[in-house]
Amino acid sequence: MKLFKELVAASAVPVVLSILSNGESYGYTILQRVRDLSGGEIEWSDGMLYPVLHRLESQHLVRARWAVSDTGRKRKYYALTAAGKRALAEQREQWQLVHQTLTNLWGLGHA
Repeated sequence: MKLFKELVAASAVPVVLSILSNGESYGYTILQRVRDLSGGEIEWSDGMLYPVLHRLESQHLVRARWAVSDTGRKRKYYALTAAGKRALAEQREQWQLVHQTLTNLWGLGHA
């Protein structure tokens, strides 16, 4: 199933913040994690992820640092800031409200 572009865009921030809440990561690993968590149904491109990461960095929700990986490659690692943790909590509440509303509308809460 192919997700609507608008749904992917709307969910990008909470997904990235949630992944980073588990610890520091770099872009390629974030892309892999999204694919793994969705069972391969959601595949983000670099062109979709990096603008989100840069926006989150400019909003001080994530911080970035350059480091050399175990393989010797220079990578930019991203981590959640305190403001990012607060933003994630807000995002979680909002998405839970949307989820519950859709569940109620579609009668899934009574199954």
